[in-house]
Amino acid sequence: MPARRFTSMSSPAPDQIEGIDLTILNAWMDEQGLPAGEIGNLEQLLGGTQNILAKFDRGGQSFVLRRPPIHKRANSDETMRREARVLAALKGSDVPHPGMIAACPDESILGAAFYLMEPIDGFNAGQGTPETHESEESRRAMGFSMAEGIASLGAVDYKAVGLEGLGRPDGYLERQVSRWQHQLDTYSEMEGYPGPEIPGVEEVATWLEANRPADSPAGILHGDYHIANVMFRSDAPKLAAIVDWELATIGDPLLDLGALIASWPDMEGKSPLGNTTGVMSGLPSIPEMIAHYGERTTRNLDGIDWYVVLACYRLGIILEGTHARACSGRAPKQIGDMLHATTLGLFRRALGFI
Repeated sequence: MPARRFTSMSSPAPDQIEGIDLTILNAWMDEQGLPAGEIGNLEQLLGGTQNILAKFDRGGQSFVLRRPPIHKRANSDETMRREARVLAALKGSDVPHPGMIAACPDESILGAAFYLMEPIDGFNAGQGTPETHESEESRRAMGFSMAEGIASLGAVDYKAVGLEGLGRPDGYLERQVSRWQHQLDTYSEMEGYPGPEIPGVEEVATWLEANRPADSPAGILHGDYHIANVMFRSDAPKLAAIVDWELATIGDPLLDLGALIASWPDMEGKSPLGNTTGVMSGLPSIPEMIAHYGERTTRNLDGIDWYVVLACYRLGIILEGTHARACSGRAPKQIGDMLHATTLGLFRRALGFI
């Protein structure tokens, strides 16, 4: 659940960034026929807790490079290739996204798969908002633009843009509870983890299985849609880009709306994710967000509560994994405790929708 995107680090621009060999990168860019010249104005960007992001100029053009961390996870390279595939497929669509420039699926070039994209002219709300965006009218528009973004994404014909095979849409909803329940069960294998002390976890799972809606037409699913994973335009209260596509798949796009509502501030301005953004006040209400999405889709929203509950269940279990690792000494205790508290908040929200 990364929370910051495309924000320059405060330290001076480095001559080199670990994991990015500029000589090799220059040669590869030459082979791709990209604007010629030497790489300059290199700066590392804050791009969440995992991946490496760097901005640089070459041949009069600006680029952002994204690659996995130095200590890669088992699926890091495949995830990077999937991200690049999705962004390339979205070219020319109504979905706000970083423009793809070139991708390198070959891990031998920089030691990992990577891709180059266009820089985004905008800001992440977690860093605060410009004065021009502080009015209630602007903040409502920002919120509504988030609903519009995933409505546009869900309307893309994934087969027509070449994304068939990215996921397994058949039986997508039917698999969800057992898939995440199994992941939760695996945490008990970690020494020191007391087990899932999560009030409501069994009740939520039972309710989800008993109330599963009929399958919705398959579409592109972002997979981690919340306000920290978008950037807003600086010149207008609209989306500049949806970012962090590492969990994108083909499934039921209504789960993206469920995820957005699962993390959205309630009438008191409180979110299960805590104060993760600088725009918690003045946003549209949850019913307004659902209605706004509904005006822009042909999908049936009668069962949207189910998707919200599933999103809470799914994200809560994902975050509980860090708590389990912290209990076994594999992650900082402070972070584990914080994310466990977030998990409890997500399940409280889930129970409120049942």
